[in-house]
Amino acid sequence: MSGAVAEIDPGAARRATDEVASIPRDREGPVFCEPWEAQAFAMALALHARGVFTWPEWAATLAAEIARAQAAGDPDTGETYYRHWLAALERLVADKGVASTATLARYYDAWDHAADRTPHGKAIELKAEDFW
Repeated sequence: MSGAVAEIDPGAARRATDEVASIPRDREGPVFCEPWEAQAFAMALALHARGVFTWPEWAATLAAEIARAQAAGDPDTGETYYRHWLAALERLVADKGVASTATLARYYDAWDHAADRTPHGKAIELKAEDFW
């Protein structure tokens, strides 16, 4: 996947920001510090649109992930918000049977391997040999 920011439907983004009050935003809508944050946001929008979860389910899962991180020492200064977002996304994907935790772990390890072999500044590309 390239470093390009995911295409996000403005209407869906607005509905999400209305339903999930904690989303970092400005007057235009959600804001992201890194492309992966926008991609994680877009994945959540797509899964919601497909009926995998409701926004109240999402908000509760995200709140639980933030609380878990705070209990583990996260200072909750905002820099880690989308890490919690990603953890909530992974949890719901597993809980709803979209992908098992084993499959998620397999892809996490493959992406880690791909990142290790990719020169700094280059797009990370996932290849078959990353799944060892």
